[in-house]
Amino acid sequence: MGRNLTNLIIAIAALALVAGCFCRSDRQGRSFPIDDPPSNTARSSTPQEERRSSSKPDNGDFIVEHLDVTTPRYVEIDEQVKKERLLPDAAERLNRALSLPHDIFLRTKDCKEVNAFYDPRERSITMCYELMEYFYKTFKSDGRSDDESWEKMFAAVRFVFLHEIGHALIDAYKLPIMGGEEDAADRCSAFINLKELGEEGVDAVFAAAEAFAIESRRSSSSRRNLADEHLLSEQRFYNSLCMIYGSNPTKYSRILTEGMLPKERALRCPNEFQKTVDSWMSLLEPWRKK
Repeated sequence: MGRNLTNLIIAIAALALVAGCFCRSDRQGRSFPIDDPPSNTARSSTPQEERRSSSKPDNGDFIVEHLDVTTPRYVEIDEQVKKERLLPDAAERLNRALSLPHDIFLRTKDCKEVNAFYDPRERSITMCYELMEYFYKTFKSDGRSDDESWEKMFAAVRFVFLHEIGHALIDAYKLPIMGGEEDAADRCSAFINLKELGEEGVDAVFAAAEAFAIESRRSSSSRRNLADEHLLSEQRFYNSLCMIYGSNPTKYSRILTEGMLPKERALRCPNEFQKTVDSWMSLLEPWRKK
């Protein structure tokens, strides 16, 4: 996993960080208290010397915790993540942008499962190394070269991180969500990627869409899938493409002309994208630092 690690560092540190079958948000979580982290946790924070004002009180920070890695094949990437200050740099950027009512912890670790999740009890986001490995294998199994699979993996991780940031902000700010929270978190990620991060953000949403498409081909609908809080992979695939197309129909016209998105849906995508942007801008405005 050491190869091309710089790209991963840039991706997450720049906040360019899919739930469902391959990265479910864990609503149960674990139980150790926030104010008493375990002794094997290396805690790193980015306290602000000067807090810029927002209309909401700033009583917290995004705080980094590097947890011990026990899986040998992930030791190298974990050491490099720490050396390059991947999460501290991401936390610093978030802290400059947003006020928080309480601390939110950012973690990378080996989880013994393919996952990425926000835990509301610990108020933490965890990105599992197993998920990164899963994305690489997913794209590789679909016929991508080694290099292409690496690049796609980095882009998909970007989408995942911002999806989990969406969950964290919904919880911290007690944001009103009309509809499913998982869909709202997807749209938060698409909003930030497409509105704030330029071509890297577009690549992230395209990579997520491709991962959803691969996942949908691998699995068949069942009562279990239909009962899940996440949309079906097929729906998330089309929603992702709709967000991209809606952000600039002229630039991304191939999504329509190549038949990736039905015309009936594509016609509504510019309005759908703008509503997503307006909604998230309005919800976050009180917490943005001026």
